Amino acid sequence: MLPAAATATEQAETVPHSTETAPAWSLTTRLFFRFGVIYFALYVLTTQMLSSLVLLPSGELPQIAATKRAIAIFSWVAGHVMGITSGFVTGETGSGDRTLDWAQTIALVAVAVLGTIVWSLATRRRAHPTVQKWFAVFLRFALGATMLTYGFAKVFPLQMPPPSLQRLLEPYGSFSPMGVLWYSVGASPAYEIFVGSAEALGGVLLMIPPLATLGALITLADVTEIFVLNMTYDVPVKLFSFQLILMSLFLLAPEMRRLASVIIMNRPTGPSPQRPLFRGRTATRVAVTVQLVCALYIVSLNVYGGWDALRSRRAATSPLYGIWDVTDLSNDGQPRPPLLTDASRWRRVIFPPQATAMSVQLMNDTFAGFICAIDTGAKTVKLEKGADRNWKATFAYDRPDADTMSIDGTMDGHRVQAKLHRVDHTKFMLPSRGFHWIQEAPFNR
Repeated sequence: MLPAAATATEQAETVPHSTETAPAWSLTTRLFFRFGVIYFALYVLTTQMLSSLVLLPSGELPQIAATKRAIAIFSWVAGHVMGITSGFVTGETGSGDRTLDWAQTIALVAVAVLGTIVWSLATRRRAHPTVQKWFAVFLRFALGATMLTYGFAKVFPLQMPPPSLQRLLEPYGSFSPMGVLWYSVGASPAYEIFVGSAEALGGVLLMIPPLATLGALITLADVTEIFVLNMTYDVPVKLFSFQLILMSLFLLAPEMRRLASVIIMNRPTGPSPQRPLFRGRTATRVAVTVQLVCALYIVSLNVYGGWDALRSRRAATSPLYGIWDVTDLSNDGQPRPPLLTDASRWRRVIFPPQATAMSVQLMNDTFAGFICAIDTGAKTVKLEKGADRNWKATFAYDRPDADTMSIDGTMDGHRVQAKLHRVDHTKFMLPSRGFHWIQEAPFNR
């Protein structure tokens, strides 16, 4: 009897799942599914999500997400549908809420609606289980790879860096809402790592077939928080984060009844209605293995990329790094005392870790930034302005000791001489306060 039972089991496992016997979907389900497949596929293929999914060992991202033809189409939509014919940018600016991004969404929705109509007229099928299971794999990996990209940018604290030297000097009231959020998180690397770990966890679990539902739930929680922060701190990734919420819900839709039964109704539920990719046990195991290998590949490249970027950032230190108070300043031999009424007088000079930049804080607390080239052998500092490459200035510097420096050079046709004294920025309250297990009273300044 045992061999016969085993044979019956094997036969049952290899019986193909016929679409004829698949439960019929309601008309609403069919329409939403068809729309979702078309819309999300186009969205992944025309945004940075594809770059997160198709990672290369070199660390470079394939520039296939925004072709010239796609930009031309979205620009046409911006002009003829949104009524915006000029003033919007087509290049990358770091914002996901550009006019072009909104035009892209409008275009993709229109194409998805049209595609849904054509698909519905062309087929009599009342369910699409085969399309569903394969598209779920595609969307799981696209969403998971995106979460890994954003997650590891925080696990290795890169996305929200600690407050820079210039930020430490800026009045809090000068910060934008996004700046407040960015540098509040950056001021606590441990919290940034925790947030990034939660995002990366959702991404990893999405790529592991047996744990994909848990991964979608964690990802939904992650991206909902991200969306709320973007909305409340005016971070220009509102549109993109909302798309990630919709993708998470799309993946969870087949499991909603089971989840509601367990979580809300506190009732037992049956196994998942979602079908395996293949009918045979061996083919199914191969499919799972392939997904795990792909997941490991994507995770490994994100880990390597994050670690390499963090190492490069920490290795970049300007030889003049620090905040320098301008104790004495003269123009063409005429002293300029530090008067608040002299708005253009230098107050401080800031050399960030990158040896290619320098900024000057003026007496009115505004900042002027420069492209910088430091030659430690010749002891010179050459400056340029990014907006005007014809503008140049050169200073010779002398450092009698680590905390004192004098500079002498020509800027804007005037001879500028200054004496500088380094400020110990490590004693600022924000980087020096640290963590305390025991506090007799709140220290909230």
